[in-house]
Amino acid sequence: MPQAWVVGLGKSGVAAARLLQRHGWQVTVRDRGSSETLLQQQQELETQGITVNLGDRFDPDTLQPDSCQLIVVSPGVPWDVPGLERARALGIEVIGEMELAWRFLQHLPWVAITGTNGKTTTTALIAAIFQTAGYYAPAFGNIGYAACEVALAERQPDWAIAEISSFQIEASSTIAPHIALWTTFTPDHLNRHKTLENYFAIKAKLLAAAQHQVLNGNDSFLCQVGEQTNYPVRQDTCWTSVTGKAGLLGDITQGVYIEDSWVRTVGELIMPANLLKMPGAHNRQNLLMAVAAARLAGIDKGAIAEAMATFPGVPHRLQWVGRWQTVDFINDSKATNYDAAQVGLTAVNAPVILIAGGQAKEGDDADWMASIHDKVAAVLLIGEAASQFANRLQQSGFDRYEIVETMECAVARSLELAKQYQASTVLLSPACASFDQYANFEQRGDHFRELCLSLLS
Repeated sequence: MPQAWVVGLGKSGVAAARLLQRHGWQVTVRDRGSSETLLQQQQELETQGITVNLGDRFDPDTLQPDSCQLIVVSPGVPWDVPGLERARALGIEVIGEMELAWRFLQHLPWVAITGTNGKTTTTALIAAIFQTAGYYAPAFGNIGYAACEVALAERQPDWAIAEISSFQIEASSTIAPHIALWTTFTPDHLNRHKTLENYFAIKAKLLAAAQHQVLNGNDSFLCQVGEQTNYPVRQDTCWTSVTGKAGLLGDITQGVYIEDSWVRTVGELIMPANLLKMPGAHNRQNLLMAVAAARLAGIDKGAIAEAMATFPGVPHRLQWVGRWQTVDFINDSKATNYDAAQVGLTAVNAPVILIAGGQAKEGDDADWMASIHDKVAAVLLIGEAASQFANRLQQSGFDRYEIVETMECAVARSLELAKQYQASTVLLSPACASFDQYANFEQRGDHFRELCLSLLS
């Protein structure tokens, strides 16, 4: 019986272990954590015959190629840690959970969505269109199910709709989607990928392997990739533009754009742009990319319009929570970097009471700071980054901020400041990861939402 290790006991690690076991592998899962949740997962998996070692450092020197033929890593495990490098030197195959799922689902057509920002909304829009068109097309990866959960399911999808992060692409050697979309590109995850060039090359690998490419023609970096990088932009690439036909690159007959308030191609009107109710120019771009994917898949424009007219939005991305008098409370917890937070600020009505902070990331905050000066009445700072952000705001000449540390204090204080400044919006848009105070951005957003609903009830 072949033997495999799974490193990381999150949702994707559990699914990978179960998928391997189903297909005849002897599986050992290792995770250096030992929380109550992990202990419960350990007990459940061991009743299914899967060995789980908790509180254990990953040490490939305890392995031999004849005793372990495969290591599957969860997305949160850095691809270049010494343990994985050592395993590869020993001749042990190392792959990511997304790659494992691909090996069992590659007979299906895949739509793969990547990019620094906009991935989740675009993925959700695509899944909604395909499902309205009558396809079974669950979204998975960084949204919805873990990839291996889809491979485990009794019912196989008609289309696989995968949001794929740079972490997952990095650990995937053979994924070749039918359609691949690149939403945006700005510096992010550089603590893991080290350089912008490396981060770019990881994203480009996915697009280069696809049969059809869709790129955001309004992204200042992506619209120059053919000139400034070795990325192979093909003549039949579908470019999208919210600024009309003039904003398209390449063969304009392949493009999807907005003109005279219509989403259209050169030869066809598809739908009124205002059918999508989500605010912000960035969401119109997300809409165009979803429409492009649907048209490449042969989906009728009637299904596209119906799906967009009824699309409810994406949790934790400019999600409306409630209203006090004329003040809207908006959950944008998924804005985990400066660019996403700047987009969130641009999309909402001013004046804004902004809640920001968490675990800081590297990146250029200049545009975010400019938007704060332009639209924000006051900033409430939480988490590890509070002091760092306070210093940065002070340096930029913005002094209407308070360090409140916790979400409870931030939400309570936000209503007082909204009254004081006659604000239109209270916005949680942290510009930070969540791991200092929360397990993930979803938990952070849920906490904000619960506190708001309690305050407003």
